[in-house]
Amino acid sequence: MKARILLPQAGNYATRENILYVAKESEKEAFDSVWVFERLLWPLRPKTPYSGTPDGSLPIQYQNVLDPLETLSYLAGTNQISLGTCLIDMLFHNPVVLARQFATLDVLSNGRAIAGLGIGWSKDEYEVSGVHFEYRGQRANEFLQILKRIWTDEVVEFKGQFYSIPASKIGPKPVQKPHPPILLGGFSPKTFLRIVNYADGWLPVAGFGPLEQLEQTINSLREDARKANKDPSKIRIFALTYPNVLDSSSSFPTSSSSSSEQQRLPMTGTIDQIGTDIEQIKAMGVEHIIFGHAFSPTGKDMKKMMEITKQLARFAR
Repeated sequence: MKARILLPQAGNYATRENILYVAKESEKEAFDSVWVFERLLWPLRPKTPYSGTPDGSLPIQYQNVLDPLETLSYLAGTNQISLGTCLIDMLFHNPVVLARQFATLDVLSNGRAIAGLGIGWSKDEYEVSGVHFEYRGQRANEFLQILKRIWTDEVVEFKGQFYSIPASKIGPKPVQKPHPPILLGGFSPKTFLRIVNYADGWLPVAGFGPLEQLEQTINSLREDARKANKDPSKIRIFALTYPNVLDSSSSFPTSSSSSSEQQRLPMTGTIDQIGTDIEQIKAMGVEHIIFGHAFSPTGKDMKKMMEITKQLARFAR
């Protein structure tokens, strides 16, 4: 399993200097790639509660987020490691424009782009993007077909329910053949069918629930591939994690697995405890693990962030 890192792209520490530092240090430490995510808004009165907080409010870091593809394009000529998104909400974009942006990134980086995509969850962001919240699954199916056609077909033509492209030549084409890897986020059965039909792999967030649940879901996804007469071994699994490193004297957040048992939350604890979680994730067949520190105190200190990531990365190898 290869180690990767989420760039300091959000909050007060999203600066040019920090982005360059983490990217250069990541390459020096032989990390496999650097990653970014997308957030359009921090609504004052959100229509959709955020699932990661008890009161549904969004993390304050989301008030300031550098554009994902602009950030990766800035880095394309400064290093030689892969450049990925986890995730871009594809439906907030025009598919032709987004396809050309990823192809351009792939050309400028000489074939190092990875397209991690989702369909979003925020009704506020759908509204500001001018896209209906309904039928987003069907819209995503068309979107993915268009991306692949633009990246691979000499002449592109598409007539669907949501998108239409007249017969056209659209360039540039990506360096990677047939196209940059497409990874999808999400946990629904329809997402897994979409991965089997249109994508190359799955990019879940690991650690917000029991790791056993993650393993069961991976097995279910591979079973879906078998049922579709696809090779399950070709479904690539990348995992995004947000480690919460505590010293041995701290009390660990726990979750109830039963009325009488308390257990440590995954990806929380000492370096060695989190290392055990990483080894468990590796045993599931996950081939890449991404470490994000945007929402923890570690993310305030770039040197400390790199040192902790380096210590965690040794459990992935």
